[in-house]
Amino acid sequence: MDARLPAPLRPGDTIAITAPSSVVAQALWPRLDAAIAYLRRRGFEVLEGVCLRDDADHHVSASREARADELMALLVDPDIAAVVPPWGGETGIDVLPYLDFDLLAECEPCWYVGFSDITTTMLPLTLRSGWATLHGQNLMDTPYAPASGLLHWLDVAMSEGGELTQTAATHRRAEGWDDYVADPQVDELTLTDPTRWSLLGGGTASFAGPLVGGCIEVLSPLVGTPFAAVPAWAAEQSQPPIVLLEAAEGNAFEIARDLHGMRLAGWFDRCSGVLVGRTPAPDAPTLTQHDAVRDALGDLDVPVVLDVDFGHQQPMMPLVLGAPARVDVGPDGQRITQDLGRS
Repeated sequence: MDARLPAPLRPGDTIAITAPSSVVAQALWPRLDAAIAYLRRRGFEVLEGVCLRDDADHHVSASREARADELMALLVDPDIAAVVPPWGGETGIDVLPYLDFDLLAECEPCWYVGFSDITTTMLPLTLRSGWATLHGQNLMDTPYAPASGLLHWLDVAMSEGGELTQTAATHRRAEGWDDYVADPQVDELTLTDPTRWSLLGGGTASFAGPLVGGCIEVLSPLVGTPFAAVPAWAAEQSQPPIVLLEAAEGNAFEIARDLHGMRLAGWFDRCSGVLVGRTPAPDAPTLTQHDAVRDALGDLDVPVVLDVDFGHQQPMMPLVLGAPARVDVGPDGQRITQDLGRS
């Protein structure tokens, strides 16, 4: 069965900001303020959580209990239409034992938006609570105008239904991120290098299914736990899912091992295809990032698409995890279409 879609976002709705993983240090508060101001200009009310800002030099925004409590309170609040963390982080895994996914399964979903370490909590929210989540730009990236052919995450969350088609970007960012300390108001992506999706083994492909996945480095430690039972979830779907994965920073050896582990755990046993996001992560001495995917997944009997527009190298294509998608890769174009029909 398809995951439950939140109601469309509308001006006047309240968007809550909390950091279930990394804190926003004081030097970056002007960028945080700029992102919040952007949401307010779009007509939304914004509620700041307590687990968000800190002038201390620490990698999380608060204790694991406090972060989990605040996240739960916001997700179950019927007056909150969306929860948007500022960004990911490193150790969001520590909140999982404190989240009540059974209670969340009984609640109407709101939009939960992000990528990277936020997929640590997004994945079980889909698998165990049946919520569709939005894998897309985080709050700090929200002021950017989307690249040509791509949507803003607000475009997706505000959709009243029907098909949303995004076409592959033609250019990507060469490296790194904008300096938010020097220019907290930056809202134009710097995309200079040509980019294109490719299929392992070449050729063309068209496939469909509900999307599931996230960041490889933070999801691979969940394999074998109750929070990442992808094979059991896949068996319950009317269509085999599309597995969406991207590498943040692990070198090619690490990514190859992670992908092999996911495969051994059955993540790809019943899938219609695999989407691998474009990555700035380093190669290894005898293995590239593409080789890492080929080593682990090259003999799957389903399409594996490389360098798709999501992950840790801009631009980002916002995609609804848990919802059906159709992927087309061929000479007449490269696109992903999601039908958010709300009949």
